[in-house]
Amino acid sequence: MDSGAWDERYAAKDLVWGGEPNRWVAREVAEITPARALDLAAGEGRNALWLAARGWRVTAVDFSQVALERGRRRAAELPQEAAERIRWVRADLLEYAPEEGSYELVVVAYLHLPGAQRRRVLRRAAAALAGGGELLVVGHDSANLTEGTGGPQEPAVLFTAEDVLSDLADDPLRTVRAERVRRPVAQEEGPPKEAIDALARLRRAP
Repeated sequence: MDSGAWDERYAAKDLVWGGEPNRWVAREVAEITPARALDLAAGEGRNALWLAARGWRVTAVDFSQVALERGRRRAAELPQEAAERIRWVRADLLEYAPEEGSYELVVVAYLHLPGAQRRRVLRRAAAALAGGGELLVVGHDSANLTEGTGGPQEPAVLFTAEDVLSDLADDPLRTVRAERVRRPVAQEEGPPKEAIDALARLRRAP
């Protein structure tokens, strides 16, 4: 989907991904001391807003203008000092090159691209890490297609934690966590079902 298609999707529904931060982002980042964060594929800013409220200085990047404007409006509801900690950037991640060595945290949540494009984005994301910084990648696992619920139905854009490690094999990052995790998803009728996510957390040496 191009930026225009995502603009249409965001315009059609308020808070496409909900207002709370992704559960894995919240779990993994809660223990990290706030500093500078880069949120790639930020969408409506649910993770960026949560990070800023916790004291992080956040650069939130997405190519949907509609999503970014919604994020700005939601940021206005935060205390002023938190809202001012977020910088909103409209950019295509296939072209965007963040400043190297500039962030203590880089989050890539639910960005689904074909393998070669994913590797390009992840390698730039890793290069943006400062010494001691962490890269957190979360997305729909390849197993979700047959064993889980929701998410893209195109195998070529799904991935595993091991795929992320392979994408970044040339970078001497230390693996903190690389696993398949299960997430309950509410249904309109009946009990929740489980989605299967890939989670990779890596750290650059100080």
